[in-house]
Amino acid sequence: MGVQTALDAVREAPGIVEAIRLADDLAFEAGRDPGVRTLRVLSTALKGEDQVAAIAAVHALAEVFDDQAARMLTSLLSDDRATIREHAAWALGSGLPRIDAVGRLIGQVVSGGFTGMLAQRTLEKWSTAAADILAVSLETALQATTDPGGRARLVETVGLVRPDVATRVLREVARDGHEGEDARVAAVAALGQRPGAPGVREILEEALDGAPRIAGAARLALIDLDAARDAPVPVRAEGLTIGQLFLHADIDPSLSAVGAGDNGGIATLLVRLGDALVADPSTGVGRVITLSRGPVSQAAEDLLEIGSIPSGHIYGRVPLLPAPVPSAAAWPLRVTARRGIRRILRSAGRVDLLHLRMADVGSLAAADVARELGIPTVFTVAPDPHAVIRSLDRSGALTRGNFGATDLREHFWFRARLVTNLAANAAHTVLFPRPALQQDMRQLVGIDITSHPERHTVVAEGVDLAVVDGAVSTAREPAPDRAPAGVEELRALLTRLPEHRRSLPLVLTVGRMHRVKGMATLVEAWACGPLRDRANLLIVGGDLEHPSLDEREQLTRIDAAVPPGERDRAGLILAGHRPNDVAAQWLAAARFGLPALMPAGGVYVCASVKEEFGIALLEAMATGLMVVAPDGGGPATYVEDGVTGILTQTWDVARLASAVGAALDVAVRPDEMRADAAHEMVRANFTIQAMASALGPIYRGVAADEEELIRAGGAVL
Repeated sequence: MGVQTALDAVREAPGIVEAIRLADDLAFEAGRDPGVRTLRVLSTALKGEDQVAAIAAVHALAEVFDDQAARMLTSLLSDDRATIREHAAWALGSGLPRIDAVGRLIGQVVSGGFTGMLAQRTLEKWSTAAADILAVSLETALQATTDPGGRARLVETVGLVRPDVATRVLREVARDGHEGEDARVAAVAALGQRPGAPGVREILEEALDGAPRIAGAARLALIDLDAARDAPVPVRAEGLTIGQLFLHADIDPSLSAVGAGDNGGIATLLVRLGDALVADPSTGVGRVITLSRGPVSQAAEDLLEIGSIPSGHIYGRVPLLPAPVPSAAAWPLRVTARRGIRRILRSAGRVDLLHLRMADVGSLAAADVARELGIPTVFTVAPDPHAVIRSLDRSGALTRGNFGATDLREHFWFRARLVTNLAANAAHTVLFPRPALQQDMRQLVGIDITSHPERHTVVAEGVDLAVVDGAVSTAREPAPDRAPAGVEELRALLTRLPEHRRSLPLVLTVGRMHRVKGMATLVEAWACGPLRDRANLLIVGGDLEHPSLDEREQLTRIDAAVPPGERDRAGLILAGHRPNDVAAQWLAAARFGLPALMPAGGVYVCASVKEEFGIALLEAMATGLMVVAPDGGGPATYVEDGVTGILTQTWDVARLASAVGAALDVAVRPDEMRADAAHEMVRANFTIQAMASALGPIYRGVAADEEELIRAGGAVL
């Protein structure tokens, strides 16, 4: 093809997603044909206005293995454009250590953020070949840095370097009472990775008497030391042991925090699925370990349970930061997440496979641990962020001219590459149903699922119909004076509305308050037109008392559409997050109504920019509600447009408003046949039990293949 032709293809690609995928061809051609002309071609892309092509050129430079290309790539660490500096820090990790880049990479580590994580990751890759230089350079930077956060990041990076000089620095920082707490915690945690180093155990035992955070880190570090010294005792698990994780939620069996922060449908899914897998003997799964974030104290307690319980659904907490951070800002927690995941999987004795589902820091860290411990992975592949990029591209919100700034915030390029890598290294991939699955996987993600089809399986997600059916039964035939507590909560919220609005049906949505979920867009569509006079709007989700950055962004937009002081008068209710069973009760109430407060005939709206499947949407359909949903992704495979719901381009305010109006037109005419058809569709295809049954053969197959590899290869290492 040639470098120029490959670059032209990137520039002329019909969309940004296609351009990102074609960047691989540019990198291949650059590596195949190194030389002065190749560097000139890439240089023109770097200087152009097309930011997608410029980023592609950065990664192409990393594939040209000569000194001039390496110098060019290193020089980009000083580029005026932040996005080019960030991608240069990432791209350098694919090559040999560059001494002239070390100082600037360390500077990026000090500054922190996503760029700092990429720089640290590159330095870690170089730590074997250039350990002494890195250790000395990091110690020098530590002496010159006064910012507490920067010092903590430097200490953490020192912990990734193995020579004695690095251990010495960690010992000194851990014991220094004048050092910042974050840096001391980082040093203590890193010492737990250095079994056999002189004085380490004594320092950690001393730290047990320190401040709570330091003492907690020391306790976990001592566990790490012992785990490195002593091989884990395999638990006699009754069947396969499956690990699954989502680190951006505080997952508990009661699902009490669903809808707060990043704690959305995935948390509900993991709880219900883990229970269903171990409840059905035919799956072959005897034990499920669900990993999520949690406090240090709980993490230590969980390890004892994980190491002793041979069956059932158990939970392991990975301690990250004292306060939760949104997923987009959690990438710098890569090292902490990796240590916590490793600690849990080691304590489990034997884990047959790890199921990864998200292109996030948890999957990034877990993939590293799985590779280290020899655990095969199953990965649920979805075109995320690819579908979001395409939607924003088509709407005009994302262009080649502003891609760099958006990528700095959303990390689109890195996440897209992470999806590709996780899928390529998985023993088996799971896919969601989509109307054009093969085409979307090939065009958006670059995966041909017709090649080796035995390694790809389509599995629909599922809901717990027992919860939904219980809520419907109660709402259809309410017991006098014995309404569930959740229904009483809804009554209290509706009572705040003016009396004239209590004759209007309810439009509601349930989920995380995040821009991808479209909460603010739904409010805007409802508030700026006739919908406001036709229905009240209930938003279920978000931590309203302590909103995250993502939640605050949505609340700001909502407040602009309907000022807080006017919400009740306008008919807008922001309820915040609620447990899953309460949300089910509210869905049922929207369908059947509440006497004197709300008539029957409500509508459920999923206003997501993209929705890979839609747990809450399926729960609403199982309830019998008329729904509005995105016209792509998973919902388009099960929402019958015009019958059980309305499919629309949810990112467009006008089209969303029109779709909600059309759904209300249908919903005001009670139709038991329509409701029954929606429920039957869910019951027949999308229960959590059906999902568990579909995953069982996949898990058994992966475990059997791994056993065969072990027998064929013997004790390789």
